[in-house]
Amino acid sequence: MAADTTATPASAARKPAAILAVAAFAAFLATFNETFLNVGFAPIMADLGVDVSAVQWLATAYMLGAAVMVPVSAFAYRSFPTRPLFCATAALLVIGSVIGGVATNFAVLLVGRIVQALGTGMLIPIGMNITLEIAPREKLGTYMGIMGAMTTLGPSSSVILAGLILAVANWSMLLWVFAGLSALCLLAGAVILRDIAHLTHPRLDAASVALIGIALIGILYGVSTVFSGSAPVACVAAVVGVVALMLFVRRQGTLAEPLIDLCPLAIPPFTVGVIVNMLSLLTIFAMNIIVPTFMQSVLGTEPLVASLTLFPAILCSCVVSPLAGRIYDKQGPGIILPAGFLCIAVFSVLTGAFIATASPVVLAVIYIPVICGSALVIGPVQSFALSKLPFELNPHGVTIMSTGFQIAGCIGSSVFTGVYAAVSAGALGSGAPFGDACAQAMLVTGILVGAVGLVGLALALWVRGQASKPSIKVAGSAAAATDELAAEPTVSAIMKTEVYTLPETALVAEALELFTAKGISGAPVVDGAGRVTGFISDGDVMTAVADQVPSFKSAWSFIVERENADFDRTLRETMAAPVSSIATKNVICVNVNDDMGKVARVLSEHHLKKAPVLDGDVMVGVINRSNITGYAVRRYLSEQRT
Repeated sequence: MAADTTATPASAARKPAAILAVAAFAAFLATFNETFLNVGFAPIMADLGVDVSAVQWLATAYMLGAAVMVPVSAFAYRSFPTRPLFCATAALLVIGSVIGGVATNFAVLLVGRIVQALGTGMLIPIGMNITLEIAPREKLGTYMGIMGAMTTLGPSSSVILAGLILAVANWSMLLWVFAGLSALCLLAGAVILRDIAHLTHPRLDAASVALIGIALIGILYGVSTVFSGSAPVACVAAVVGVVALMLFVRRQGTLAEPLIDLCPLAIPPFTVGVIVNMLSLLTIFAMNIIVPTFMQSVLGTEPLVASLTLFPAILCSCVVSPLAGRIYDKQGPGIILPAGFLCIAVFSVLTGAFIATASPVVLAVIYIPVICGSALVIGPVQSFALSKLPFELNPHGVTIMSTGFQIAGCIGSSVFTGVYAAVSAGALGSGAPFGDACAQAMLVTGILVGAVGLVGLALALWVRGQASKPSIKVAGSAAAATDELAAEPTVSAIMKTEVYTLPETALVAEALELFTAKGISGAPVVDGAGRVTGFISDGDVMTAVADQVPSFKSAWSFIVERENADFDRTLRETMAAPVSSIATKNVICVNVNDDMGKVARVLSEHHLKKAPVLDGDVMVGVINRSNITGYAVRRYLSEQRT
């Protein structure tokens, strides 16, 4: 039996690749802006005459505004055409940046930052939904890996670029540079994107928006200020947030059209996937803040040098993340997720232990596996979690995943820095020198991040177990009757011997003619000796067209898109391609002497409706899931009669 199936389109699908580039750029900008302005807090304080507690609101208000907009994004994505929605969201980034760039006082700058946040909160979930729409099913891991690389690259690279800009210009230049990047994103969306979302026009429930807004603001404000502000106020805010969240969850269950359908959380693999994703993001936000802070405050490292120490890890993660996606596409999450968390657990502790004595070069080398470990996790676990959802729940699943991103960013940047500050303050209070106190705090923080990695490792092993289980969502008796059928005659007893095949040189148009003439949905592709070299289905043809024309939604598009010049051109090109160019290359086959119980397991585990039957290398028949189901039912009825 051959390896698992992987489908390849006839040619590199330019339009999906271009659309993915826009979505990835949007994800990069959204995460890039999380920390971009933070580097300029010191000159902002000096220029606008505000203190630390005031300037910190540029980060806190931004985080809260972005978090509140994430749930609204699911409603917006299902209510408005994709391209105008994307452009309007990117426009908020431009407008907010311009407001901040011309600000002459802190209040105006804060308003600009909040306007930016409104766009940022929607940009990541919109980009992820676009990716899910255009990603071929066999390349979902690769596509999500690219998105994961951008969410890793964004907050990491922003510190470096901001440091370079502040070396030659004032803080307002940060906002003008981001305005230019946002305008470029808006222009790319206007030119490249198409209206690809499935609009359902749900009704917006104002009470749900208010409740989730209060919930997120309360919880995130409480978490972010518990170490740096008034602890009682933070606790009250968190309690109010939790109560509002409980009311929100309760209300969603009573609405015909909930703001966020929470059904995805009832699917354990998805819920665990969200938690795993958050744990991996914690390490990025925590370590990317604490490591350069320690280097600057304790070792006296220049800010730019401290940022450049992180750059090798950032660069490597951009390579690792798409590679992790490809590995996921071929092997699933079983190996890649545990490996990622093992890297995090081990090397975060080593970073905390050696940061005080290691040279920048050695530290950069030790730090690479920490960030690359996160890169191994983020894309694959998002692909795994979202692949467990029905298509119609994807927007809600993305919203939940994106909300987890904001919460992880808050916890990573606030809780871990709070622990670092608390441990160092305690050591200083005990009489330890400043450097030793901070080194002790860094070690404790590294161990704490390592513990998070171990929790992630345990959950990753659970995911591995889930991924290895055969699906039970197959036509009832095929899977249920596996044990019963195991003792029955071989597959040759019930397989179809009237087999329709296609030569490798046949055109896609000829394949469709065969499907319609014989009433079948697919056929094996064989070489001159009758050996199976691939399998082509009507779904492969539809995917080949849809990968290049996002407006193609279903076979009915053959009718409704007949006036679409792009569709007609792509359709002609696809129909003139040889079937071997879009056929599945590695085909799941069974042997003519296999027992039917084994065949039932093969079809169930690989989610197949049919499989070619081989005698040696030559195909002699086809076994359908319905063949086994029919046999099992007939046997059951026969036994009941007797």
